[in-house]
Amino acid sequence: MTSTHAFWLAGRRVTGDDTFDVTSSWDGRLVGTVSVPTDAQVEEAVAAAYAVRDEFAATPAHVRAAALDHVARRLVERTEEIGLLISAENGKPIKWARGEVGRAASVFRFAAEEARRFNGGDAQRLDTDAGGQGRLALTRRFPRGVVLGIAPFNFPLNLCAHKVAPAIAAGAPIILKPAPATPLSGLVIGELLAETDLPAGSWSILPVPNDKMPALVQDERLPVISFTGSEKVGYAIMDSVPRKHCTLELGGNGAAVVLGDYASDADLDWAANRIATFSNYQGGQSCISVQRVIADAAVYDRLLPRVVAAVEAQVTGDPNDDKTDVGPLVSEDAAKRVESWVAEAVEAGATLLTGGVRDGASYAPTVLTDLPADVTLAHEEVFGPVLSVQKVDGEAEAFAAVNDSKYGLQAGVFTHDLQAAFRAHRALEVGGVIIGDVPSYRADQMPYGGAKQSGVGREGVRSAMEDYTYERVLVLTGLAL
Repeated sequence: MTSTHAFWLAGRRVTGDDTFDVTSSWDGRLVGTVSVPTDAQVEEAVAAAYAVRDEFAATPAHVRAAALDHVARRLVERTEEIGLLISAENGKPIKWARGEVGRAASVFRFAAEEARRFNGGDAQRLDTDAGGQGRLALTRRFPRGVVLGIAPFNFPLNLCAHKVAPAIAAGAPIILKPAPATPLSGLVIGELLAETDLPAGSWSILPVPNDKMPALVQDERLPVISFTGSEKVGYAIMDSVPRKHCTLELGGNGAAVVLGDYASDADLDWAANRIATFSNYQGGQSCISVQRVIADAAVYDRLLPRVVAAVEAQVTGDPNDDKTDVGPLVSEDAAKRVESWVAEAVEAGATLLTGGVRDGASYAPTVLTDLPADVTLAHEEVFGPVLSVQKVDGEAEAFAAVNDSKYGLQAGVFTHDLQAAFRAHRALEVGGVIIGDVPSYRADQMPYGGAKQSGVGREGVRSAMEDYTYERVLVLTGLAL
């Protein structure tokens, strides 16, 4: 894992003049050295993608689907190897890293299926008015152009897959920028795409430094930008290119609501275990991890000790150990930020029930109550293994508490009441409502995205394909309908 890794320029393995090192946040060891594209090589990749856009859009669906199926199969074949790579560069426990490889394989498989059935066209007769007699409208979707995909560090393989696979399925060339902290997993996708027959120039994977990104974002040959990352960076991108089509999957402040009817011992055990697991999986570094637990007063006193016990049962330590649930954060600086936010909350009056301890890049799974409304933890995304629990009086107060956030990505509601489920769907200002589970549930084929400051547009293979394309209508005249 310590060799120099080339990048992928228009389907070719290439190196640049400079390199940077990727190190493990767990033990500081060198994971790999990555070659950095020169400005000229970035220009070559953009020019190649722009030049091939019409050819790639016209590529038969079976060619694109076959390439996507190939990547899906190869990911499965190399699960253990790639899982170890994810764990090494990201700090993710190996059991979660293996799961990420499986999810990425599913994304490419779903994309292959969508490539075969997408863009079939809708027909609409126009003779509903006299002026449309003998006319028929056919609507199809066509690529907007080259996609610039910008991926984050927390799911370094799967969120790259969510950029690349829908673009290929839609016939849109893509230039992918993996996160600087975790580029190696994204470069693996290039290895697998290079084994296919996709047109040269239809894809590039460039580990470009962040300070080089404004020029790419501004390039008029890249009309679509798909970004996953922080609210600050995402909206800065959108504001800088208001005439481009931007999809932004940004931050969250995930809430798990436990309503009063969810009251049996089995119910509360299930809710507590799911909350504990998904406030801490990926070290809490997920936009839909559980950060807030909002419990009805009828169940609060029985739920809280269960949550604390389940959090304390999370196994922390070496990410290469199959028993580990919670590994380090992506860097020591990230852990120090979480530490400072928790300290601020405790100083302001929050009660620390467990955790609150940092060791290098690792931060112990943490539970707080009595969180003051004006502290950072109450209104910003912690992106660490920290959750707060609050008591509310009834459903309306619980839903209001969920909505009392600038974010609106997903929410979980533990209830058996079908009517309450539909009320939650209507009332909660989020992109997804998960009934009977935590907000962290995501199926990779479903529409995924947020409301308010959590972004615009949707991921999920078909949803992303729709964002990467636009409708074009064809009117046929003189028909005997």
